[in-house]
Amino acid sequence: MKTAQRPIGLAVVGAGYWGPNLVRNAQATPAFRLEYLCDIDIERARRVLGQYSTVRASASLDEVLADPAVDAVVVATPAATHYAVVMAAIEADKHVLVEKPLAASFVEGRELVEAAEERGLVLMLDHTYCYTPSAQYLRDLIRTGGLGDLQYLDSVRINLGLVQRDVDVLWDLAPHDLSIFLSILPEGVSPVSVSAQGSDPVGAGRACVGHLNIQMNTGAMAHIHVNWLSPTKIRTIVVGGSARTVVWDDLNPLQRLSVYDRGVDRADPAELGRDARAATIVSYRTGDMVAPALTDKEALRSVMEEFAESITHRRAPLTDGRSGLKVLALLEAATASMQQGGVSMPVLTDLARSPEEISL
Repeated sequence: MKTAQRPIGLAVVGAGYWGPNLVRNAQATPAFRLEYLCDIDIERARRVLGQYSTVRASASLDEVLADPAVDAVVVATPAATHYAVVMAAIEADKHVLVEKPLAASFVEGRELVEAAEERGLVLMLDHTYCYTPSAQYLRDLIRTGGLGDLQYLDSVRINLGLVQRDVDVLWDLAPHDLSIFLSILPEGVSPVSVSAQGSDPVGAGRACVGHLNIQMNTGAMAHIHVNWLSPTKIRTIVVGGSARTVVWDDLNPLQRLSVYDRGVDRADPAELGRDARAATIVSYRTGDMVAPALTDKEALRSVMEEFAESITHRRAPLTDGRSGLKVLALLEAATASMQQGGVSMPVLTDLARSPEEISL
Protein backbone atom coordinates (compact mmCIF):
# COMPACT_ATOMS: atom_id res chain seq x y z
CA MET A 1 0.00 0.00 0.00
CA LYS A 2 1.09 3.56 -0.63
CA THR A 3 3.08 5.41 2.01
CA ALA A 4 3.57 9.14 2.27
CA GLN A 5 7.35 8.79 1.78
CA ARG A 6 7.37 7.55 -1.81
CA PRO A 7 5.44 7.73 -5.08
CA ILE A 8 2.78 5.17 -5.87
CA GLY A 9 4.44 2.07 -7.30
CA LEU A 10 2.68 1.13 -10.54
CA ALA A 11 2.65 -1.82 -12.92
CA VAL A 12 1.08 -1.83 -16.38
CA VAL A 13 -0.24 -5.23 -17.46
CA GLY A 14 -0.53 -5.54 -21.23
CA ALA A 15 1.87 -4.14 -23.83
CA GLY A 16 -0.46 -4.26 -26.81
CA TYR A 17 -2.25 -1.42 -28.61
CA TRP A 18 -3.09 0.71 -25.54
CA GLY A 19 -0.23 -0.36 -23.28
CA PRO A 20 2.42 2.01 -24.72
CA ASN A 21 0.10 5.00 -24.18
CA LEU A 22 -0.43 3.96 -20.56
CA VAL A 23 3.31 3.55 -20.03
CA ARG A 24 4.03 6.99 -21.47
CA ASN A 25 1.40 8.74 -19.36
CA ALA A 26 2.30 6.82 -16.19
CA GLN A 27 5.92 7.92 -16.55
CA ALA A 28 4.78 11.53 -17.06
CA THR A 29 2.65 11.52 -13.87
CA PRO A 30 4.81 12.58 -10.89
CA ALA A 31 2.63 10.76 -8.35
CA PHE A 32 3.54 7.39 -9.92
CA ARG A 33 6.74 5.41 -10.20
CA LEU A 34 6.39 2.84 -12.98
CA GLU A 35 7.96 -0.40 -11.74
CA TYR A 36 6.88 -3.01 -14.32
CA LEU A 37 5.46 -3.56 -17.76
CA CYS A 38 4.02 -7.07 -17.78
CA ASP A 39 3.09 -9.03 -20.90
CA ILE A 40 3.08 -12.71 -21.84
CA ASP A 41 5.26 -11.65 -24.78
CA ILE A 42 8.19 -10.26 -22.80
CA GLU A 43 10.04 -9.18 -25.94
CA ARG A 44 7.10 -6.98 -26.89
CA ALA A 45 7.22 -5.43 -23.42
CA ARG A 46 10.95 -4.77 -23.80
CA ARG A 47 10.41 -3.12 -27.18
CA VAL A 48 7.82 -0.79 -25.66
CA LEU A 49 10.15 0.17 -22.82
CA GLY A 50 13.20 0.70 -25.00
CA GLN A 51 16.79 -0.26 -24.47
CA TYR A 52 17.63 2.19 -21.69
CA SER A 53 14.49 2.04 -19.53
CA THR A 54 14.82 1.35 -15.81
CA VAL A 55 11.31 -0.14 -15.77
CA ARG A 56 11.36 -3.90 -15.45
CA ALA A 57 9.75 -6.12 -18.11
CA SER A 58 8.08 -9.30 -16.87
CA ALA A 59 6.08 -12.13 -18.35
CA SER A 60 4.76 -13.19 -14.93
CA LEU A 61 1.72 -11.52 -13.38
CA ASP A 62 2.40 -13.44 -10.16
CA GLU A 63 5.87 -11.90 -9.95
CA VAL A 64 4.47 -8.40 -10.40
CA LEU A 65 1.69 -8.82 -7.84
CA ALA A 66 4.06 -10.34 -5.27
CA ASP A 67 6.36 -7.30 -5.33
CA PRO A 68 5.63 -4.96 -2.37
CA ALA A 69 6.93 -2.03 -4.44
CA VAL A 70 3.79 -2.30 -6.58
CA ASP A 71 0.83 -0.48 -5.02
CA ALA A 72 -1.40 -0.26 -8.08
CA VAL A 73 -1.96 -2.03 -11.38
CA VAL A 74 -3.21 -0.78 -14.74
CA VAL A 75 -4.85 -3.56 -16.78
CA ALA A 76 -4.76 -3.31 -20.58
CA THR A 77 -5.35 -6.93 -21.56
CA PRO A 78 -8.13 -8.42 -23.76
CA ALA A 79 -11.62 -7.99 -22.32
CA ALA A 80 -12.09 -11.72 -21.75
CA THR A 81 -9.16 -11.71 -19.30
CA HIS A 82 -10.23 -8.70 -17.24
CA TYR A 83 -12.02 -10.63 -14.52
CA ALA A 84 -9.10 -12.97 -13.76
CA VAL A 85 -6.40 -10.29 -13.93
CA VAL A 86 -8.31 -7.64 -11.96
CA MET A 87 -9.42 -10.10 -9.28
CA ALA A 88 -5.85 -11.36 -8.87
CA ALA A 89 -4.67 -7.77 -8.39
CA ILE A 90 -7.42 -6.99 -5.87
CA GLU A 91 -6.66 -10.16 -3.89
CA ALA A 92 -3.01 -9.04 -3.84
CA ASP A 93 -4.18 -5.77 -2.24
CA LYS A 94 -3.47 -3.59 -5.28
CA HIS A 95 -5.50 -0.65 -6.55
CA VAL A 96 -6.67 -1.21 -10.13
CA LEU A 97 -7.29 0.89 -13.23
CA VAL A 98 -8.78 -1.28 -15.99
CA GLU A 99 -9.65 -0.69 -19.64
CA LYS A 100 -13.28 -0.93 -20.71
CA PRO A 101 -15.29 -3.03 -20.26
CA LEU A 102 -14.93 -3.82 -16.56
CA ALA A 103 -15.61 -7.52 -17.21
CA ALA A 104 -17.30 -9.82 -19.68
CA SER A 105 -20.59 -9.86 -17.73
CA PHE A 106 -22.53 -7.95 -15.11
CA VAL A 107 -22.15 -10.78 -12.58
CA GLU A 108 -18.35 -10.83 -12.96
CA GLY A 109 -18.20 -7.04 -12.78
CA ARG A 110 -20.24 -6.97 -9.59
CA GLU A 111 -17.87 -9.48 -7.98
CA LEU A 112 -14.92 -7.24 -8.79
CA VAL A 113 -16.65 -4.14 -7.41
CA GLU A 114 -17.60 -5.90 -4.19
CA ALA A 115 -14.11 -7.37 -3.74
CA ALA A 116 -12.48 -3.95 -4.13
CA GLU A 117 -14.95 -2.26 -1.79
CA GLU A 118 -14.47 -4.93 0.88
CA ARG A 119 -10.71 -4.27 0.85
CA GLY A 120 -10.96 -0.49 0.64
CA LEU A 121 -9.20 -0.43 -2.73
CA VAL A 122 -9.70 1.93 -5.67
CA LEU A 123 -11.22 0.22 -8.71
CA MET A 124 -11.36 2.62 -11.65
CA LEU A 125 -12.38 2.33 -15.30
CA ASP A 126 -10.27 3.85 -18.07
CA HIS A 127 -13.26 5.54 -19.69
CA THR A 128 -10.87 7.97 -21.35
CA TYR A 129 -13.44 10.16 -23.12
CA CYS A 130 -14.98 11.15 -19.78
CA TYR A 131 -11.72 12.96 -18.98
CA THR A 132 -11.52 15.05 -22.14
CA PRO A 133 -11.90 18.83 -21.74
CA SER A 134 -15.04 18.58 -23.90
CA ALA A 135 -16.72 16.08 -21.58
CA GLN A 136 -15.74 18.04 -18.50
CA TYR A 137 -17.15 21.27 -19.95
CA LEU A 138 -20.35 19.53 -21.03
CA ARG A 139 -20.78 17.89 -17.61
CA ASP A 140 -20.46 21.24 -15.83
CA LEU A 141 -22.82 22.96 -18.28
CA ILE A 142 -25.53 20.32 -17.86
CA ARG A 143 -25.25 19.96 -14.10
CA THR A 144 -25.37 23.71 -13.50
CA GLY A 145 -28.56 24.01 -15.55
CA GLY A 146 -26.96 25.69 -18.56
CA LEU A 147 -28.86 23.45 -21.02
CA GLY A 148 -32.16 23.61 -19.16
CA ASP A 149 -34.10 20.35 -18.90
CA LEU A 150 -32.38 17.48 -20.70
CA GLN A 151 -34.43 16.43 -23.76
CA TYR A 152 -32.24 14.04 -25.76
CA LEU A 153 -28.73 12.70 -26.38
CA ASP A 154 -27.63 11.49 -29.81
CA SER A 155 -24.27 9.91 -30.62
CA VAL A 156 -22.67 8.66 -33.85
CA ARG A 157 -19.39 6.69 -33.63
CA ILE A 158 -18.64 5.14 -37.00
CA ASN A 159 -15.54 4.35 -39.05
CA LEU A 160 -13.92 1.60 -41.10
CA GLY A 161 -12.78 -0.18 -37.95
CA LEU A 162 -11.26 -3.46 -36.93
CA VAL A 163 -13.87 -6.23 -36.66
CA GLN A 164 -13.19 -7.74 -33.23
CA ARG A 165 -12.90 -11.47 -32.66
CA ASP A 166 -14.55 -11.69 -29.24
CA VAL A 167 -17.17 -8.89 -29.12
CA ASP A 168 -19.71 -7.25 -31.42
CA VAL A 169 -19.74 -3.58 -32.38
CA LEU A 170 -21.95 -2.61 -29.44
CA TRP A 171 -19.55 -4.03 -26.87
CA ASP A 172 -16.55 -2.60 -28.73
CA LEU A 173 -17.64 1.00 -29.40
CA ALA A 174 -20.79 1.80 -27.39
CA PRO A 175 -19.02 1.77 -23.97
CA HIS A 176 -17.35 5.04 -24.96
CA ASP A 177 -20.67 6.80 -25.46
CA LEU A 178 -22.45 5.05 -22.60
CA SER A 179 -19.73 6.11 -20.17
CA ILE A 180 -19.88 9.70 -21.46
CA PHE A 181 -23.66 9.80 -21.11
CA LEU A 182 -23.55 8.40 -17.57
CA SER A 183 -20.88 10.91 -16.53
CA ILE A 184 -22.76 13.98 -17.82
CA LEU A 185 -26.36 13.12 -16.87
CA PRO A 186 -27.84 15.60 -14.38
CA GLU A 187 -28.78 14.57 -10.87
CA GLY A 188 -31.86 12.34 -10.78
CA VAL A 189 -31.76 11.32 -14.46
CA SER A 190 -31.02 7.65 -15.11
CA PRO A 191 -31.66 4.95 -17.77
CA VAL A 192 -34.65 2.66 -17.23
CA SER A 193 -34.91 0.65 -20.48
CA VAL A 194 -32.92 -0.20 -23.59
CA SER A 195 -33.76 -1.39 -27.08
CA ALA A 196 -31.13 -2.33 -29.65
CA GLN A 197 -30.84 -3.63 -33.18
CA GLY A 198 -27.80 -4.87 -35.04
CA SER A 199 -26.84 -6.31 -38.40
CA ASP A 200 -23.99 -8.36 -39.85
CA PRO A 201 -23.98 -7.56 -43.59
CA VAL A 202 -20.47 -8.95 -44.16
CA GLY A 203 -20.99 -12.32 -42.45
CA ALA A 204 -18.52 -11.68 -39.62
CA GLY A 205 -20.55 -13.75 -37.18
CA ARG A 206 -21.42 -10.77 -34.97
CA ALA A 207 -23.15 -7.43 -35.33
CA CYS A 208 -21.01 -4.92 -37.23
CA VAL A 209 -23.64 -2.16 -37.30
CA GLY A 210 -25.69 -1.29 -34.23
CA HIS A 211 -28.35 1.14 -33.02
CA LEU A 212 -29.09 1.48 -29.31
CA ASN A 213 -31.96 3.48 -27.79
CA ILE A 214 -32.14 4.31 -24.09
CA GLN A 215 -35.21 5.61 -22.29
CA MET A 216 -34.57 7.79 -19.23
CA ASN A 217 -36.74 8.02 -16.14
CA THR A 218 -37.60 11.63 -17.08
CA GLY A 219 -38.83 10.78 -20.58
CA ALA A 220 -35.62 11.96 -22.25
CA MET A 221 -34.13 9.60 -24.83
CA ALA A 222 -30.58 8.70 -25.82
CA HIS A 223 -29.55 7.12 -29.12
CA ILE A 224 -26.19 5.59 -30.07
CA HIS A 225 -25.19 4.56 -33.61
CA VAL A 226 -22.02 2.46 -33.90
CA ASN A 227 -20.58 0.98 -37.09
CA TRP A 228 -17.37 -0.84 -38.11
CA LEU A 229 -18.15 -0.63 -41.84
CA SER A 230 -18.39 3.09 -42.60
CA PRO A 231 -15.82 4.46 -45.08
CA THR A 232 -15.96 7.81 -43.27
CA LYS A 233 -15.07 8.43 -39.64
CA ILE A 234 -17.60 10.36 -37.54
CA ARG A 235 -17.50 10.99 -33.80
CA THR A 236 -20.32 13.34 -32.94
CA ILE A 237 -22.53 13.79 -29.88
CA VAL A 238 -25.55 16.11 -29.75
CA VAL A 239 -27.07 16.94 -26.36
CA GLY A 240 -30.34 18.84 -26.49
CA GLY A 241 -31.87 20.78 -23.64
CA SER A 242 -34.84 23.09 -23.24
CA ALA A 243 -32.53 26.13 -23.16
CA ARG A 244 -29.52 25.20 -25.31
CA THR A 245 -28.11 22.43 -27.49
CA VAL A 246 -24.46 21.31 -27.61
CA VAL A 247 -22.78 19.64 -30.59
CA TRP A 248 -19.53 17.81 -29.84
CA ASP A 249 -17.49 17.03 -32.95
CA ASP A 250 -14.48 15.15 -31.61
CA LEU A 251 -12.73 15.19 -34.99
CA ASN A 252 -12.66 18.99 -35.18
CA PRO A 253 -9.68 20.07 -33.06
CA LEU A 254 -10.35 23.77 -33.70
CA GLN A 255 -13.99 23.68 -32.52
CA ARG A 256 -14.89 20.50 -30.72
CA LEU A 257 -17.85 22.04 -28.89
CA SER A 258 -20.55 24.33 -30.27
CA VAL A 259 -23.24 25.63 -27.91
CA TYR A 260 -26.41 26.76 -29.70
CA ASP A 261 -29.04 29.03 -28.22
CA ARG A 262 -31.54 27.64 -30.70
CA GLY A 263 -34.53 25.39 -30.23
CA VAL A 264 -38.28 25.01 -29.99
CA ASP A 265 -40.39 26.70 -27.32
CA ARG A 266 -43.92 25.68 -26.50
CA ALA A 267 -46.44 28.45 -25.99
CA ASP A 268 -48.19 28.73 -22.62
CA PRO A 269 -51.66 27.14 -23.06
CA ALA A 270 -53.12 29.77 -20.74
CA GLU A 271 -52.21 32.43 -23.28
CA LEU A 272 -53.76 30.60 -26.24
CA GLY A 273 -57.34 30.57 -25.03
CA ARG A 274 -59.78 28.16 -26.68
CA ASP A 275 -57.47 27.44 -29.61
CA ALA A 276 -55.07 25.55 -27.34
CA ARG A 277 -57.19 22.41 -27.63
CA ALA A 278 -57.11 22.49 -31.39
CA ALA A 279 -53.34 22.53 -31.88
CA THR A 280 -50.05 22.62 -30.05
CA ILE A 281 -48.47 25.96 -30.81
CA VAL A 282 -44.68 26.19 -30.86
CA SER A 283 -42.21 28.91 -31.68
CA TYR A 284 -38.69 28.49 -33.01
CA ARG A 285 -35.92 30.25 -31.13
CA THR A 286 -32.84 31.35 -33.09
CA GLY A 287 -30.01 32.74 -31.03
CA ASP A 288 -26.23 32.79 -30.98
CA MET A 289 -23.73 29.96 -31.28
CA VAL A 290 -20.79 29.97 -28.89
CA ALA A 291 -17.62 27.89 -29.29
CA PRO A 292 -16.06 27.69 -25.82
CA ALA A 293 -12.28 27.84 -25.50
CA LEU A 294 -11.08 24.49 -24.14
CA THR A 295 -7.76 23.54 -22.64
CA ASP A 296 -5.62 21.26 -24.79
CA LYS A 297 -4.72 18.37 -22.48
CA GLU A 298 -4.37 14.66 -23.22
CA ALA A 299 -7.30 12.86 -21.63
CA LEU A 300 -5.23 9.84 -20.61
CA ARG A 301 -2.98 12.12 -18.54
CA SER A 302 -6.10 13.24 -16.66
CA VAL A 303 -7.07 9.59 -16.18
CA MET A 304 -3.72 8.87 -14.56
CA GLU A 305 -3.96 11.95 -12.35
CA GLU A 306 -7.47 10.98 -11.22
CA PHE A 307 -6.27 7.45 -10.42
CA ALA A 308 -3.38 8.80 -8.33
CA GLU A 309 -5.54 11.34 -6.49
CA SER A 310 -8.19 8.71 -5.72
CA ILE A 311 -5.54 6.47 -4.17
CA THR A 312 -3.85 9.29 -2.25
CA HIS A 313 -7.07 10.81 -0.89
CA ARG A 314 -8.94 7.49 -0.60
CA ARG A 315 -11.96 8.65 -2.57
CA ALA A 316 -13.97 7.21 -5.42
CA PRO A 317 -12.82 8.30 -8.89
CA LEU A 318 -15.20 9.81 -11.43
CA THR A 319 -15.30 6.53 -13.37
CA ASP A 320 -15.31 4.11 -10.46
CA GLY A 321 -16.18 0.43 -10.51
CA ARG A 322 -19.89 1.11 -10.09
CA SER A 323 -19.93 3.35 -13.16
CA GLY A 324 -18.33 0.46 -15.07
CA LEU A 325 -21.02 -1.82 -13.69
CA LYS A 326 -23.74 0.51 -15.01
CA VAL A 327 -22.18 0.32 -18.47
CA LEU A 328 -22.25 -3.49 -18.26
CA ALA A 329 -25.92 -3.41 -17.22
CA LEU A 330 -26.75 -1.31 -20.28
CA LEU A 331 -24.72 -3.53 -22.62
CA GLU A 332 -26.33 -6.71 -21.33
CA ALA A 333 -29.80 -5.19 -21.72
CA ALA A 334 -28.87 -4.13 -25.26
CA THR A 335 -27.64 -7.63 -26.11
CA ALA A 336 -30.84 -9.20 -24.78
CA SER A 337 -32.91 -6.73 -26.80
CA MET A 338 -30.95 -7.39 -29.99
CA GLN A 339 -31.38 -11.14 -29.56
CA GLN A 340 -35.15 -10.64 -29.26
CA GLY A 341 -35.56 -8.45 -32.31
CA GLY A 342 -35.20 -5.06 -30.67
CA VAL A 343 -37.81 -5.31 -27.91
CA SER A 344 -37.38 -2.93 -24.98
CA MET A 345 -35.52 -4.45 -22.03
CA PRO A 346 -35.31 -3.08 -18.46
CA VAL A 347 -31.98 -1.89 -17.11
CA LEU A 348 -30.80 -3.06 -13.70
CA THR A 349 -31.40 -0.27 -11.21
CA ASP A 350 -30.13 -1.97 -8.03
CA LEU A 351 -26.47 -2.74 -8.69
CA ALA A 352 -26.02 -4.45 -5.33
CA ARG A 353 -28.21 -7.41 -6.28
CA SER A 354 -28.11 -10.07 -8.95
CA PRO A 355 -30.28 -9.92 -12.09
CA GLU A 356 -32.32 -12.89 -10.81
CA GLU A 357 -33.22 -11.01 -7.61
CA ILE A 358 -34.44 -7.83 -9.29
CA SER A 359 -37.97 -7.18 -10.46
CA LEU A 360 -38.42 -3.96 -12.39
